[in-house]
Amino acid sequence: MRPSFVGFILVFLSVCCCSFSSDGSTKAQRTLAIIKPDGLLGNYTDDIKRTVSEYGFSIVEEQIVQLDEATVKRFYAEHSSKSFFSSLVKYMTSGPVLVMVLEKDNAVADWRALMGPTDASKAKITHPRSIRAKCGLDTEKNCVHGSDSTKSAQREILFFFDELAPDVITEHDEL
Repeated sequence: MRPSFVGFILVFLSVCCCSFSSDGSTKAQRTLAIIKPDGLLGNYTDDIKRTVSEYGFSIVEEQIVQLDEATVKRFYAEHSSKSFFSSLVKYMTSGPVLVMVLEKDNAVADWRALMGPTDASKAKITHPRSIRAKCGLDTEKNCVHGSDSTKSAQREILFFFDELAPDVITEHDEL
């Protein structure tokens, strides 16, 4: 490739993949990560958090919560018509979870890559260094959750951490 073309590609990717703040500076991306009950109760939390740090993520916020049925149904509403939904609700309410907001450049895609395939038994073969390969069991008990897009990440972060919502300034007409 020609150097000018490579430069163009790098500039293009940086514009498309980075968020910008109002002052024009780049801003790291955020994603939601959940260590599910099997990960938390299986004592994988410290290993997962160490891996998160080693891969350049910052943990912006975290909390351990015991989810109830109503909360899980709201959070996973897009899966409500799927055959596994009731099993998912039962599993996610079976013990506490650790909910984290992770931050770094390209956070959504990088966290998804680090998690590995949804089916932990397949991850053990195809992505043996992934988190799901190391601590997951199958498609349901796969140890971790991650947002699947930047739009989902924003929604999911606000679901658990509404205090992280960007400040919204609205103008009001004086009465």
